[in-house]
Amino acid sequence: MHLALFDFDSTITYCDTYSRFLRRVATPEQRAQAWWRVGPWLLAFRLKLISAERIRRRVTSQVFTGRHAGEISQLAHDYAREHLPGMVRPEMLEQIQWHKQQGHTVAVVSASIDLYLQHWCDELGLELICNRLEVQDNRLTGRYAGGDCGPHKVAHIRRLFDLKRYPRIHAYGDSREDKPMLALAHERWYRGRCLT
Repeated sequence: MHLALFDFDSTITYCDTYSRFLRRVATPEQRAQAWWRVGPWLLAFRLKLISAERIRRRVTSQVFTGRHAGEISQLAHDYAREHLPGMVRPEMLEQIQWHKQQGHTVAVVSASIDLYLQHWCDELGLELICNRLEVQDNRLTGRYAGGDCGPHKVAHIRRLFDLKRYPRIHAYGDSREDKPMLALAHERWYRGRCLT
């Protein structure tokens, strides 16, 4: 049996689904404050002065701290059902289906959050490694439970899968954070191009 590992945002999808979800669930007050609280961080990220991990942590805290977990979960479920299908690249969905037809284990490995990814992966029968939001007393804390998995994808993969069991590993990614995951694979796809 083979293992196929797929990054989600900008690999399976055309775009960054997490930023679109954040904009969808942000309150009017949060949107009004976003430029002052997050704008300089976004500029620093675009100039490659700070990491994706730091900007994710900042915007996640900004949008989710103190929010009711059930409300956000419902919004995420709606987002997964109504919006994600239109963001998925048809050729990547075909690739996922091909792996499944071959009997391969298929996992999405993403720095996005479980609240909407879990619904999408459950529908397709895929394993999921991703960020999970911390909840206390039915309120989101604005932090990731267990920290940001983005820069630690390989550690999470090794924890979930015994890689020695798989005679062949396939990996698909598009960013610097995906490169360690790609290094695990026999067949590596980066931004749609095969590297092996």
